[in-house]
Amino acid sequence: MRSIFVSVLMAAILMASPLPARAAAAADFNKGVHAYNSGNYAEGLKWFRKAADQGFALAQNNLGLMYLNGQGVVRDDTQAAKWFRKAADQGDALAQNNMGLVYLNGRGVVRDDAQAAKWFRKAADQGYVQAQLFLGAMYDKGRGVARDEAQAAKWYRKAADRGAIRAQYNLGLMYDKGQGVARDEAQAAKWFRKAADQGDALARNNLGTMYEKGRGVARDYGQALKWYRKAADQGVPQAQNNLGLMYLNGRGVVRDDARAAKWVHKAADRGYADAQLILGAMYDKGRGVARNDAQAMKWYRKAADQGDARAQFILGAMYDKGRGVAWDEAQAVTWYRKAAEQGMPRAQNNLGLMYAMGRGVVRDYEQARMWYRKAADQGDARAQNNLGTMYEKGWGGVKNIVSAYMWLSIAASGELQEAAQRRDALAKRMTAADISRARARARTCLASKYRQCD
Repeated sequence: MRSIFVSVLMAAILMASPLPARAAAAADFNKGVHAYNSGNYAEGLKWFRKAADQGFALAQNNLGLMYLNGQGVVRDDTQAAKWFRKAADQGDALAQNNMGLVYLNGRGVVRDDAQAAKWFRKAADQGYVQAQLFLGAMYDKGRGVARDEAQAAKWYRKAADRGAIRAQYNLGLMYDKGQGVARDEAQAAKWFRKAADQGDALARNNLGTMYEKGRGVARDYGQALKWYRKAADQGVPQAQNNLGLMYLNGRGVVRDDARAAKWVHKAADRGYADAQLILGAMYDKGRGVARNDAQAMKWYRKAADQGDARAQFILGAMYDKGRGVAWDEAQAVTWYRKAAEQGMPRAQNNLGLMYAMGRGVVRDYEQARMWYRKAADQGDARAQNNLGTMYEKGWGGVKNIVSAYMWLSIAASGELQEAAQRRDALAKRMTAADISRARARARTCLASKYRQCD
């Protein structure tokens, strides 16, 4: 995910470059700089105000910063915005950028993304790097401007070319996804590396992924491990999880389940759902940790509660079988449904079974058929077999041996032996014409990728 704005962080760049035409104001400004840098904010405020009252833009901007941060004065966002505007109206790029930030965050002004974009553009057009990054982000997310990935990439590139770390990372993401630019994994890796070399933790994780997968660079598990470790040591949960998986699979290192569990646990503790799922599986199987059903259940549930369909399905199966928890078919249905509603075919098939058998829910063949069909249309052979069986038996009042043969044939093509046996048994009760029709429908269904199966 592209990182966009640095909330309300205003970097005070206290410059001390006197302007001969404004010597008195410049002298006052420099006194303010000296006092500020010495930690005497009240004295700094006094001299910045003197210079600001003489129209000195740098002092006006810095006075705004002191009001914004409550340095040497009671915090007052309205006064901050007032002084930023005075400097911005004189063309000061730093103040223009700060005006963009106060509008973006609604500090001292009514929040207004369009005004924020306007001020960022003014500063960006003067080459102010932070504003170029922010303007790219505005286009990236469609905040204050119409969303335009090409414009986002343009402004990110301007900032990235001047060393802005976050812009380099964001530009890498755009090349990786082909957003606003032609997809180019080599360019993605290049920009991730630039940001990674400057210490950006997310870029380091992404660069590790490029090396692990051989995307944009030659596959190199040693390099992947190096970059994952750097990002993991900076606390990035995705990298901690990735590093754990390297140990779990013995990629670039000797396989070490205990070390894998250590890193996956770090990521799981930080709320990373993928790691919570994997940690649940490690406790479930006793890999790197002592087997513990209660711990497995705990971590599966954490991932499931974050919407991870795989974890939701596993929880459903655990309740369905009474494994690690008290047997509870109603809970099984609840978790199967959550995963099924996210489009997971195995969960859709199992939910169909629960409805067909009246387990955890009132028996409902219509619901069973609906969920089987959703899974069948995604190529799930067991659901195709179950759907064929429903048509064969006429469960729910809909008996159709041609449809039954069609779905059983499709399931059999997925090498489900049970479906092949059921289809062949059904064929003995069918006419040659019906078999021919069923086979033709099966071919059409498969050729259309399940769009023309009725």
